[in-house]
Order: sequence, then C-alpha cells, then structure tokens
Amino acid sequence: MRRSSSPLTRLTTVVAGLVLAVAGAVTLATPAQAASLTQVANFGSNPGNLAMYAYRPDNLPSGAPAVVLLHGCTQNASAYFTNSGWRKYADQWRFALIVAEQKSANNATSCFNWFETGDTARGQGEALSIKQMVDHAKANFGTDGSRVFVSGLSAGAAMSAVMLATYPDVFAAGSIVAGIPYRCATSTINAFSCMNPGTDKSPAAWGDLVRNAYPGYSGPRPRVAIWHGTSDTTVAPLNAGEARDQWTNVRGVSQTPTSTSSLPGGTSLEVYGNDVVRLYRVSGMGHGTPVDPGSGADQCGSAGAYFLDTICSAYRDAIFFGLGAGGGDPTDPPPTDPPTTPVCTTASNYAHVAAGRAYQSGGYAYANGSNQRMGLYNTFYTSTLKQTAPNYWVIGC
Repeated sequence: MRRSSSPLTRLTTVVAGLVLAVAGAVTLATPAQAASLTQVANFGSNPGNLAMYAYRPDNLPSGAPAVVLLHGCTQNASAYFTNSGWRKYADQWRFALIVAEQKSANNATSCFNWFETGDTARGQGEALSIKQMVDHAKANFGTDGSRVFVSGLSAGAAMSAVMLATYPDVFAAGSIVAGIPYRCATSTINAFSCMNPGTDKSPAAWGDLVRNAYPGYSGPRPRVAIWHGTSDTTVAPLNAGEARDQWTNVRGVSQTPTSTSSLPGGTSLEVYGNDVVRLYRVSGMGHGTPVDPGSGADQCGSAGAYFLDTICSAYRDAIFFGLGAGGGDPTDPPPTDPPTTPVCTTASNYAHVAAGRAYQSGGYAYANGSNQRMGLYNTFYTSTLKQTAPNYWVIGC
C-alpha cells in the first residue's frame, strides 16, 4: 500500500526532490520508423506505483542488452527518452530501453523518491518496481539478463545509485548524472543538505551504506560512471567526489585515478582502478544531462532546459557499458597517466563478463575493446585478458 503524503511533506518534496524545470516542450527530430516508446502495463506487483515504458528498435535480436533510464523531477519518460540521446545508440547498436516514469501521486514534482527508505531498499517500493520492469523485459522481450544497465539524471541519478546498490546482481553497470551517493538522505529533512552543500563521509562509510543494501552479497559489483557539472548549483559538485569515494570503496580500488584524459566540451575524465569507476567533470556546466546535438558519431541529444550542450554523455556511457560495436571509445585521447604495467586477469569467461572486462553475444564471450572471441560464455571456460588501455582488453598476457 502506498504511503499517504501530507501537504507539508509534498511541499518539502518540491525542494528536496531535486526540482527541475519542465523539459517536456523540448523536442528532437528523428527519422520516421515503426519502433516507438510504448507504455507497458501489468509488469509486476509494482509496489512503487511507477509507470513503465519500453523502446525496442526494429528487428531487435533476441538476447539484446537493455538500458534503464530514470528521468529528473518534473520530467517524464517521453521527454527524457526524446532528448537525452539514448535512442540514437539504441537504434545504432541494437539494445532495448526501459524508461521508468514517476507519478505525481507519489511525489508532487514527479521526482523519484531517492530519499525515502521505503523506496530505496531491496525488495521494496520504487526500487522493486524498477527491478520488476527489468524482469518483465527479460521474460517478454528476450533481453539479456547479464547485460542490463541503468542511467539517470538528478533525482533519477540518485535512483540509479539506489538500483546499483540494492540490485548488484541485476545491473552490470550504471551512470549517475548530477546525482547523490546512495543513502545520503533517509528523509526529506536531510535531503536538503545532501543536495547542497553536500555531505562529506569517508570512503569506507559511504561504501558500507552500499554493502548494507544487500547484506551477505559476495558477487560482482557494477561498474559506475559519474557525471557532474562544475557549476551545478542545484546538486553541489561535492557530490561527484563523494559518489566517487563510495563506488571506488565498494569496488576496492584507490580514490587516486589511474589515468586522466581531456575530452570535448570542457570535460575531464578520471579513471579509477581497471576502469571500474569513471568520473566526468564538465567545466562550467550547470545542472542537467550533457548532450551534444549533431550528426557525428559521438554527438547526440537535443539541447534545452536541463539538457545542456556540452558533450554526449549517452555515447560515452554506451561505450563504457560495452554496447558499442567495437566495445571501446576510439575518440577518447590516450590517458595522460597510463598504468606502467599492463593488468592481466585470469578468470572464467562468465566472471570476465560480470566484471566488465568482456561482453557476451550469441553464447560466446568477447574481450571489450579488441572484440577478440574468448570461447563459450560460461563458468567452465577460462581466459587470461590483458588490459592495454581503459576498457580495452586483449587475450593473453
């Protein structure tokens, strides 16, 4: 049963829920085609009372990956799907999009309730509703359960962190765009300080919040990309570093980057560990999703309110998730501080895929970046992979 909401709580939620201006008026011209964003009814018990929308490109193959998208406050599924740039790469690289939508009955400004404990715990509320959307897609669309990803903006980004923390067995990777570390807030009261100026905790303290989201879990943890504008006054940039501390601690890697790069749009990229965590800082950007309208391979989206013309984050995230045709990012310049010794890892092909070093297609595992075929995708085939660049692996050492 959904909780009731007093007028005071609803008013407080307007601020604490990462309020964004209505962006539904922004449109993006797209080629006419049969595939469209379609609402899905009866996808589960839906304890969070959310709406599910799905986009399946024409001729989507069985076993395709899926990306869950979570919009910001006052936005809806259609606006985020249309303007964020993800549709371009879903069409190009053949993966499904699952777009969750909040209802004003749950939150006065249609924010995902990232600060309510009943919606941010495994097996409860909005978190469970989103997980049920993934289950529905696997059962009814034939999507690949080992290649499910999540990305969101603002309140949706905070909810992306929720999904990565509570369901590490469901999501292989995700991105947090202008968001908040998991469980920074547990009510509307402390949501204010989490947003701005932000909350400072040790990496271990942040990491414990994630580990406590699924006690006893010992499987692989998702890879995480974090995006933040350096001039964001809605969600303070401090949150980017705190999210970095949280997820590097969860992945057991240092908070010192292994490499740094300069990218278009005044963007700097910091890579942590074996490319298990990325932090993108966009110089001078305010609060919103980074887009870069245009026809180039690495351009996407439509600029408007809270869709900011800087760099195409959807392209970088799709590559980071391993969804691109080559599995690597040929437009990224070489890192300025590469590891001095190549990293070699021996594991089962299943473990390589789970850790993000490889991907599977048609029952076989392929090394990220090089696309080298490693053999059958299961726990019985073992391969040794060597990392020669961020998200680029080759067979042998």
